[in-house]
Amino acid sequence: MIDGKKWNNVFKSRIDVYYDELKWLYAELYDNDMQAFDYFVDMLYSFYKKRNKQLKEMDEARSVVHDWFAGNDMLGMLMYTDCFAGSLKGVKSHLDYIEECGVNYIHLMPLLESPKGKSDGGYAVSDFRKVEPSLGNMRDLSNLAKACHERGISVCLDFVMNHTSEDHEWAKRARAGEKEYQDRYFFYDNWDIPNEYEKTVPQVFPTTAPGNFTWCEEAGKVVMTSFYPYQWDLNYRNPVVFNDMTANMLYLCNQGIDIIRLDAVPYIWKTLGTNCRNLPEVHNLVRIMRIACEIVCPGTLLLGEVVMEPSKVVPYFGSVSKPECHTLYNVTTMASTWHTVATKDVRLLKHQLGQVFALPKQYVFLNYLRCHDDIGWGLDYDYLQQFGIEEVPHKKYLNDYLKGVWPGSDSRGELYNDDPKLGDARLCGTTASLSGIEAAEYEKDKNKLSKYIGLDLMLHAFLLTQSGIPVLYSGDEIGQLNDYSYHNDPHKKDDSRYLHRGSLDWASVARRHEEGTREKCIFDGIRKLTKLRNSHRVFESAADTWIIETWNDHVLGIGRYYKGEKLIALFNFNDYAETAWIDDEEDYIDMMTGELRPAKAVGIPAYGFVWLIKNFK
Repeated sequence: MIDGKKWNNVFKSRIDVYYDELKWLYAELYDNDMQAFDYFVDMLYSFYKKRNKQLKEMDEARSVVHDWFAGNDMLGMLMYTDCFAGSLKGVKSHLDYIEECGVNYIHLMPLLESPKGKSDGGYAVSDFRKVEPSLGNMRDLSNLAKACHERGISVCLDFVMNHTSEDHEWAKRARAGEKEYQDRYFFYDNWDIPNEYEKTVPQVFPTTAPGNFTWCEEAGKVVMTSFYPYQWDLNYRNPVVFNDMTANMLYLCNQGIDIIRLDAVPYIWKTLGTNCRNLPEVHNLVRIMRIACEIVCPGTLLLGEVVMEPSKVVPYFGSVSKPECHTLYNVTTMASTWHTVATKDVRLLKHQLGQVFALPKQYVFLNYLRCHDDIGWGLDYDYLQQFGIEEVPHKKYLNDYLKGVWPGSDSRGELYNDDPKLGDARLCGTTASLSGIEAAEYEKDKNKLSKYIGLDLMLHAFLLTQSGIPVLYSGDEIGQLNDYSYHNDPHKKDDSRYLHRGSLDWASVARRHEEGTREKCIFDGIRKLTKLRNSHRVFESAADTWIIETWNDHVLGIGRYYKGEKLIALFNFNDYAETAWIDDEEDYIDMMTGELRPAKAVGIPAYGFVWLIKNFK
């Protein structure tokens, strides 16, 4: 039985709010296993006690301003530690640069211990409480987090919860035949049950890692491996797994991590006869994890990685009264943005944004132009069908355009996970290379370069116009190009995502101060946009947002209103000048020039944008 008498008043006041719900959810998942539940609650208290004074003070401050992350001042940057600065100490040494970029939230890509050659970019974790030695150690991570907090910078870290590396201690003991540890995974004596799963469970990587199971020679059994053969799926039906993995998450929170990115969260509960995606039990688990954070470290955010269509993504917010994730990736808007770059037609993007704008304002999305992964074409093909667009040939067009093989296209990308049988593939590339900047520089065409820098900046302006948290990929702030050297690395050559995971070129960073350079144009342009965003509350997530009809399928119009400020944002996705046929009676100021400008028949240059603002106070 739990001995609540030992709890201090703060912990007791927090757990009292959630105790009945927590017990009910846990009992439902784990068949009233109260011994496991008591262990779970005791574990929460142990991590609360271990949390240091500075982090507890930050928890209290954020509890007062519970939506501290939903303002107009958040700007994230995603980076691989080794690519950005070699090590955690290297990242710490470059915090001045991160501040110069206006960034106050850094997402450090997976950096926990993983076996070389079988790490999947750090997503095959062999020890959740050790940093990969080449990057530093846990003390370095804690010191970096502390230095970031002193500058008002939050730190995000991936928590890979669906699986472990086959080199994890649990997996080693499972291979050795210990049933207790085999029960932490999905082990089967033969292929009968795995074959039944395969009838209903889609393959994650059908070309590079087909199937959902792998034969383990040492154990003489079959083990579930949804992603890669060296990533063994954890069995969350076992309360020991959930208890210990939650403890691993809280351990990272106590190192000073502010945002926990729940990796591949839709996959974590498996039921035979289903697709093993987004099952109801997943939401119960995420809700319990949210409660655990609210009790132990309420200043911590949960970021859900749900790379699916909107109908599957939004439920991970939970409800307003019983929330799950604090924020989720706006993946469909990202994909629809690149669709619009390739088609120059904004109708799908308008449709997608209309769905987002209709959601409660408490739902805060993380917005981005690209991430460490590929661009998947999970578009609304039912909507596109009315225009005679069919899924398979349209995907081929999008990929051909963004690869640069379509006539007239200057984009430079590469395919990822091409499946010729299904006519399906995803796409990789940096924002600058996909925007045409790489091709323009190769051709030494100044006119093209100017036009495509304009496209790059227009895309960032669109990113910053959306409600939520905008996140840059490290290098995009200077227009970094594709890195083709991965083709020569035996550990990377089969994964085209490394095309846009290249090391930050610090010589290129230095050129951000040189007149006439691509780096200066993009760095100064993005910085001007972010400063404007920070200084106007109309960009806060609480603002009213709507689609403005421009009567031009090349021009996207977005309206925002908040506390006396109204914004009209117009984006021309065509490579020719266009007109937004709007007719607003009010006088506006062009935010980029500071000049008065009427919101009537607004002309916009090729790949240009306009931010018009009116203050009604």
